[in-house]
Amino acid sequence: MRTRVRNWRWRRNPLRRRSDVVEAWTVLIVAVLLCVGAPALGVLSGWWAHDQARSVAAEQRQERRQIRAEVIGRAAGTPPSAQAGGEYLYRATVRWTEPDGSSRTTTARVPADTRPGAAVDVWLDARGHQVPAPADGSLVWLHAVAFGACATAGAAVTVLLGHTVVRRVALRHRMAEWDRAWARTEPQWTHRGA
Repeated sequence: MRTRVRNWRWRRNPLRRRSDVVEAWTVLIVAVLLCVGAPALGVLSGWWAHDQARSVAAEQRQERRQIRAEVIGRAAGTPPSAQAGGEYLYRATVRWTEPDGSSRTTTARVPADTRPGAAVDVWLDARGHQVPAPADGSLVWLHAVAFGACATAGAAVTVLLGHTVVRRVALRHRMAEWDRAWARTEPQWTHRGA
């Protein structure tokens, strides 16, 4: 029957070495860092990323404008490209009227099922080139959560790698301590020194 002695590294006994105490304290510190430190770092990082993404989205909304344009025709020889939602987009020539009454045209990506004469919403920058729509609230939150999760995972991996290094060093020291203790004890047991 095997019995297990709990917390033996914390109690005073003749088999406990200094490396055992270091390892016990390291386990306690690692547990606190994994349970409190890594999630706190993730929350703070996510909060920072949310503020940054919100300010970038606000800048994009100021720099970009949405217009309602009419599709004139598809640009010749352009292959389709897939969007994040799985929808295929094609390049087409679109025309719109500026507030001053002048007519402008440019090429823009439109859904594959768009026919000439249909109206589409297009986002343009200050130079009149098509740009993606500004980030909305859900995209800002997705960015913040992903950044926070990556920060938490990175902190946890760093703590665990540090713990692995400390354990290996502690094991090396423990074996050296045991070798020194055996070198002192072995002559008494084997009577080789007599």
